Amino acid sequence: MKTRKYDVITFGRSSIDLYSQNIGSPFNEIKGFDAFVGGSPLNIAVGCSRLGVKASLLTAIGKDKVGEFILNFLNNEGVNTAYIPTKKLARSSAVVLGIEPPDKFPLVYYRDNAADSQVSIDDVDRAEIPDHRMLLINGTAMNMEPSRSATFYATEIASKNKVDVVLDLDFRADQWHDYRAFGVTMRAVLPKVKIAIGTEEEILAATMEHSSQVTITDQQISAPEISGDIEASIKRLLSSGIETLIVKRGKEGASVFQKDGSVQDVPGFPVDILNVLGAGDAFASGFLYGLLQGWDLYKSCRMGNASGAHVVTQKGCANFMPTLKESMDFIEKNGGF
Repeated sequence: MKTRKYDVITFGRSSIDLYSQNIGSPFNEIKGFDAFVGGSPLNIAVGCSRLGVKASLLTAIGKDKVGEFILNFLNNEGVNTAYIPTKKLARSSAVVLGIEPPDKFPLVYYRDNAADSQVSIDDVDRAEIPDHRMLLINGTAMNMEPSRSATFYATEIASKNKVDVVLDLDFRADQWHDYRAFGVTMRAVLPKVKIAIGTEEEILAATMEHSSQVTITDQQISAPEISGDIEASIKRLLSSGIETLIVKRGKEGASVFQKDGSVQDVPGFPVDILNVLGAGDAFASGFLYGLLQGWDLYKSCRMGNASGAHVVTQKGCANFMPTLKESMDFIEKNGGF
């Protein structure tokens, strides 16, 4: 079997994240922000690195100070940044976020002409995907060209070289020109995916199994309430060819659905929630860590739940991912695996 230089490469968006310093204040009354980094694939790469995984990130930055900020953080975290190109005619992304616990976490994306959406097929060729054991792709990276084709191309390279492909559905309605395009795109890439991860809302969006009325004006979807037959949606995704679907259920933990029809619920860890943003990415990093250690799906999800529980008690995402010792100590104090 080929020896791989790295464990996992994550592919997709990256950003500077400006988090409210005034926890609990309405967005309009925020007085200041802390500068962190974010973007789901970036968060996952950092989370994996903190757990001891050899992680690479395939994204892109602009020729700007924000890009330098992002790269500096990643390098300090030990994430391999050798495959991150600079797009001179684009800008590094930004996100502004409010924190109003327990259930309001408003955020605004600044992704016009986003550098990470300009990742190309050539960039994928330079990313040495066959040197990794696992490729994690991201739903938002497929919302436009050229990163959409680049993502599909990355899955082809991975499949050809026996690199496991994991899909984080990462549904962000305002990043798509049409809500339905997300579902069409996810269903197109799923046949090359081994494991998919998502919330119930993301799974319903991926299958368009919703019962709410959806109106389209000027090619935009008017914020649909996504609801529908989640069991039918899960079956549809499993029929696409994936082996496993992980359903993230927040404080309730996660559920593992497999192609053979088996279902396993994995309990979460009760904690006091400060900020849910980034919890799903923390889950993914803990889950991937478990898979890379050869753990079974239950134990890997349990590790993911621990990482997620840690991050919801913090005020940011990547900057607050747990170390391996922190996760193991937390699990031991809370009933073990």
